[in-house]
Amino acid sequence: MAKGKVEDVVYELAVPITEESQCELVDVVFKKEGSNWFLRVFIDKEDGVGLDDCERVSKALSDVLDEVDPIPQSYYLEVSSPGINRPLKKDRDFERSVGEKIEIKLYQALDGKKILCGTLEKYQDGMIHIKTDDASVIEINKADTALVRLG
Repeated sequence: MAKGKVEDVVYELAVPITEESQCELVDVVFKKEGSNWFLRVFIDKEDGVGLDDCERVSKALSDVLDEVDPIPQSYYLEVSSPGINRPLKKDRDFERSVGEKIEIKLYQALDGKKILCGTLEKYQDGMIHIKTDDASVIEINKADTALVRLG
């Protein structure tokens, strides 16, 4: 199964598990490092994620993955918090991060820069409005970004 497809299937399987644990599913990453594959599931909640939350989601998700078996190769399952530099992927992530410092990595350079840093001023209709250190506001289409994260 293709990497993207694995991530999509696991995401769908993990949503009810994380919701039952009163957590938010932030991201699913399936990645090969060296000779090993890792399935990383990132969860969060308003007052922060603890070890108990990670263990509860990991156990429940592991049971479902064993039953459904969507990944043909062996892998390591890791469930953790996305950390302070969490990626912004969903519209909701952007909307709640208005006023926060962010870092944007672009697919194509804009004015010679592929990485922009600044304050998220507004997010509307897939457009990111970022105020840079020189006080200019740049509008970037989310589709043109490789990665956006809190910074």
